Amino acid sequence: MDRFGISPMIMSETLRILRHRGMVTVRPGTGGGIFVAALPPQVRLGGMDLWFHDAGTHPLDLFEARVHLEAQLTPVAFDRATASDVAAMRAALAHMHGARDARAYLEAVMTLHRALVTAARVPVLDALHQTVIAVLRSTLTRATFIEGYEPLLRHSISVHEGLVKAIADHERSAFIKVMLLHNDDLIRTGDPRRSPVRPREGTLTARLQPGHD
Repeated sequence: MDRFGISPMIMSETLRILRHRGMVTVRPGTGGGIFVAALPPQVRLGGMDLWFHDAGTHPLDLFEARVHLEAQLTPVAFDRATASDVAAMRAALAHMHGARDARAYLEAVMTLHRALVTAARVPVLDALHQTVIAVLRSTLTRATFIEGYEPLLRHSISVHEGLVKAIADHERSAFIKVMLLHNDDLIRTGDPRRSPVRPREGTLTARLQPGHD
């Protein structure tokens, strides 16, 4: 407070914000004080920065498992999707278009991919996918768009629209082409183009680019 010339009220509000974001802890009593909290896992996914609670499994591993499950099941969905499945996919696309913030956009993308996996009708793998999505949803604490995210967002929407259209029209050649685009951006935890080596303990960011989902 002395250093920055701020009032007790401003200091209290600052601490409240930092505690809410999980950046500091405040311990009362002897030996207490304000302490920097363990930094949460952070991931850059396409045009978004995402922060997660530490749940024991790094979010990079969860995202990699998610997208590889989807890569295997989406071709099955192409053959098995019903009209109601396609309607669910289109509803998710509408939410992607209407998303006003990064968290809403990520939720819409995950909803679309849940619809794709459901359409494949492989119950055991569906259950695995549900578990991965549930952990990502429950541990996500914050999501923001990065500067200049708009082209990445347009690319993401375009690829997903092409995917749904190919399934709806049952156009196999179009489906193969759009899946090549989609799979080119799969997250690979060992691929430095997509997910560089994870930070040492005490650093903040592991980034994935230019993945779109």
